[in-house]
Amino acid sequence: MVIRMRHTRSHTANRRAHHALTAPELAVCKNCGAHHRPHHMCLDCGYYKGRVVIDLAAKKKDREARILAKKEAIQGQVAEQAPASEPAK
Repeated sequence: MVIRMRHTRSHTANRRAHHALTAPELAVCKNCGAHHRPHHMCLDCGYYKGRVVIDLAAKKKDREARILAKKEAIQGQVAEQAPASEPAK
């Protein structure tokens, strides 16, 4: 059955009274002191319950190496294309 009467603003507001957002509760990392979600790994140091879950330092080092290699590859491609695009005299 369809309601055929318009909802007043007060009734709409009463219905939406429970829709308010709440701030997430955060736990403090025992290793580095940063805040993180409870029962989740710390995103700053990679520790959970006093043990390393992910070695973030190694991941960061690998990522920087990949970015550097990609930049060098792009520069090499640009250097190869530059002499070939010059017009012949």
